[in-house]
Amino acid sequence: MGTTPVSVLDPASGSAVVSVVVVNYRGVEDTLTCLRALRTDLDYPSDQLEIICVDNASGDGSAERLRAEPGVRLVQAPANLGFAGGCNLGVQHAKGQVLAFLNNDARPHRNWARAAVAVLAADRTIGAVAGKVLDWDGKKIDFVDGGLAWYGAGYKLHGGQPDDGSHDAAKDVLFGTGSSLFVRAEVFRELGGFDERFFMFYEDVDLGWRMNLRGWRVRFEPRCIAYHRHHASMSTVDNSREAYLLERNALAALYKNVEDETLAKALPAALALTVRRATARGGVDPEQLEITRKPDGADLTAPVEVPRITLAGVLAIDRFVEMMPSLKASREVEQAARRRSDRDLLPLMRNAMERASPEIPYLLAHDALVETLGVDEIYGRPRKIMVITADSISKKMAGPAIRAWNMAEVLGREHEVRLVTLNKHCQPPEAPFPVRYIPPAKMHQQTPWADVIVLQGHVLEMLPWLKTSEQVLVCDVYDPMHLEQLEQGKDLDAGQRAHVVDVVTTVLSNQLERGDFFLCASERQRHLWLGHLGAIGRLTPMLYDADPTVRSLLAVSPFGLPAKPAERTGPGLRSTVDGIGEYDKVILWAGGVYSWFDPLTLVNAVDRLRHKRDDVKLCFLGMRHPNPDVPEMDMATQTRRLAEQLDIVGRHVFFNEGWVPYDERQNWLLDANCGVTTHYEHVETTFAFRTRTLDYLWAGLPIITTDGDAFADMVRTEGLGIVVPAEDPQALADALEKVLYDAEFAARCSENIAVVRERFTWEQVLAPLVEFCRNPLPAADRRTGAPAPAVLPVGVAQRVRRDVTLVKEYLEAGGAAEVAKRASGRLRRLVRERLRGR
Repeated sequence: MGTTPVSVLDPASGSAVVSVVVVNYRGVEDTLTCLRALRTDLDYPSDQLEIICVDNASGDGSAERLRAEPGVRLVQAPANLGFAGGCNLGVQHAKGQVLAFLNNDARPHRNWARAAVAVLAADRTIGAVAGKVLDWDGKKIDFVDGGLAWYGAGYKLHGGQPDDGSHDAAKDVLFGTGSSLFVRAEVFRELGGFDERFFMFYEDVDLGWRMNLRGWRVRFEPRCIAYHRHHASMSTVDNSREAYLLERNALAALYKNVEDETLAKALPAALALTVRRATARGGVDPEQLEITRKPDGADLTAPVEVPRITLAGVLAIDRFVEMMPSLKASREVEQAARRRSDRDLLPLMRNAMERASPEIPYLLAHDALVETLGVDEIYGRPRKIMVITADSISKKMAGPAIRAWNMAEVLGREHEVRLVTLNKHCQPPEAPFPVRYIPPAKMHQQTPWADVIVLQGHVLEMLPWLKTSEQVLVCDVYDPMHLEQLEQGKDLDAGQRAHVVDVVTTVLSNQLERGDFFLCASERQRHLWLGHLGAIGRLTPMLYDADPTVRSLLAVSPFGLPAKPAERTGPGLRSTVDGIGEYDKVILWAGGVYSWFDPLTLVNAVDRLRHKRDDVKLCFLGMRHPNPDVPEMDMATQTRRLAEQLDIVGRHVFFNEGWVPYDERQNWLLDANCGVTTHYEHVETTFAFRTRTLDYLWAGLPIITTDGDAFADMVRTEGLGIVVPAEDPQALADALEKVLYDAEFAARCSENIAVVRERFTWEQVLAPLVEFCRNPLPAADRRTGAPAPAVLPVGVAQRVRRDVTLVKEYLEAGGAAEVAKRASGRLRRLVRERLRGR
């Protein structure tokens, strides 16, 4: 809805004048602890730090004690303005380019200010930095992320959980907590600061919401740490007063900030839900005034006792009504200034359909209102989603299983998700979602549970009833398997090879005929699949007219990486592989050795370079696929043989004959100096997306890659390393020497990688899938009234004799395992029958 605004923070040194505002109201002991920590514990230049303390008319002698505190500017409020008004008053006296808000019952970590200012200086589109907040002892989480329910209530995620490092990835959030928040001064003033009508609670939610609507980003920075005695200011106030403020302010924020279409559905539901929440929390009998209820002997004119917690909700609505004229003016300002739509902010809301209160009457009312008033049409509703893979799931996982796992994890934040593998080798790590092995024969009873099924590879052929089911199918075609088979099948005779390619092509065609939504790994792949869709007749006028871009049918969703940069958790290759020392220059090959790669040129390049640089070492991360059903390919054998012929095995080339566990790979990556991937120049390369190469980005390793694929384009354009011609060992040797021994060049590559890396977090790359699952519909040509697409049979009658002959040849050649994995359901059945002697 517009361009992203930018702001220039001008400190050449990467710092800026920071004005810290602390508000005190009858909590002088906590406030003095906070102020002294700011003065004495903070690692920030004293001449660039301004400390402002606002006393909110405490009337208990606090002001006198605060005035005596050195290095602090005291501002006395004429009355208790609340947290919002107190902060705004402090800002009126602030001179800094950056405003920092810290609760009086909090204390900063030594790097609190420096970490936040570095984020603002590095990215001009970031308007605020949300700090990580822990409890006073630094052991449990107070704030690492926030969500927003559709009715305007903000909530904290992961509060009270141990701080085990699992939330230490920087990310965009909808809002930060006012207990530890940094904001560009110009942006804060542009927005009019905190909304003083809120007094306290949700003023920080509202500020972040408005910032995001105007295009500014709010960035969570885990190195910006504060420690908080949560709600010390409310410790003497009963919970009904807090509930009153929360309910009123949620309605006010909702009214100001959502679009007209959203408001028309959400506000009536939110008002009704506020009443139901109030009666449910107070245990009030909602039918006590029914005309048919006439208890014997009861005085029907006597006052009815209403719990304070119930009254809080009713009065919140009353005061919201009183605020509406002034809120209307604010709403006009915010709607005129917005650059992002409500739908744009859905990912930042985390789970917009969060119900947030446990009372049964409330939960029933919530679901009824959402459905009746159509709230779920805007925000979506939780779906039942089954992610199915045929790959093995264990601590040692290959690409398909890794992708399926992360799909389940990201979708599980909003939906009920089950991850299912059809592979018997299933020993999954601990997961926040169910993970099960289910044999294909037993899946018929399982799939009806799901509203949406996400599948990959050969799953559709293994579960053929899905071809005619009414369920919404998402087909993940990030792997152009038929192009891989052109290379992988070179060891077969002409007839076998043609048949396997034909079978796999038909497997993919069936997915493209049946699917409701498709994911591919790059724009190049998208062109490939658009051509395939057109060739099989799927790009019909009906589908095209529904969306001429066809992106609602086919979206780009590349392989991803963790949001948290790689951190060492144990020993790596330098302490594991004999022959690689602490100071050697290590080249890492991070994936498997498959037929479509060219490790031979790499081995030859290392052989050339070692004569000049004796400390160069090449390590192959894994030679044996973690799925036992996948046999070793001939390319692995050729690679070992070449290294042995050159007499460099164990001296300059090293093979890890197993497979490094997925959750340990960072230790090997962090021991390397660069990452490499080399391949041949052929059609598979053109459309490939080298998934494990993303691990190089994750670990910040400069990349050397052969030209020809999408990654090569990115490496060249973004300055992430060096791109070399295919099958040119000297050019590759020169590139390796440049990356390994030119420290300045390698450092520039790593700096560029740090920027690009954020585009490939799983949360980012799976955004199209998340968006689709919020409102999953059959594709336009599969909806009621549309002609049913034809699904091709895998193999036709004239191939039967050839199939039987090929099965016999495969068995005699020992190739049944790989063929069975790749071939169709019918071909696998023929193999089984042959093995049984039928």
